[in-house]
Amino acid sequence: MSSPLETISTDATVQDAARKMCDDEINALVVTTHPPSIVTSTDVLQIAAEDRRASEVPVTEVMTDSVETVPPDIYLEEVAAMLTTFEIKHLPVVNGDDDYVGMISSTDVTAQLS
Repeated sequence: MSSPLETISTDATVQDAARKMCDDEINALVVTTHPPSIVTSTDVLQIAAEDRRASEVPVTEVMTDSVETVPPDIYLEEVAAMLTTFEIKHLPVVNGDDDYVGMISSTDVTAQLS
């Protein structure tokens, strides 16, 4: 998993999210909603494909609400199954205190299984 978890606030724009993802060399950010949401590089690309101004689109318009999460002690095979079943590429990792501690991606899983 990638740690620490990178987040972005609900008042950020898609441009802010894109800049943060580029700066941190990551493909997803948890949006600080309750329950948490996620914005991905695919969401950012969709805005560009629609020829919309990323500086004017709030992340809340493109984020995925109420994302699936996993505990830090989950088996890799279970993560792979969840990613496949839910057709997603990122899972925030949450500890027993409901603290977000990291993110596991399909790239992480592929690297470990190969």
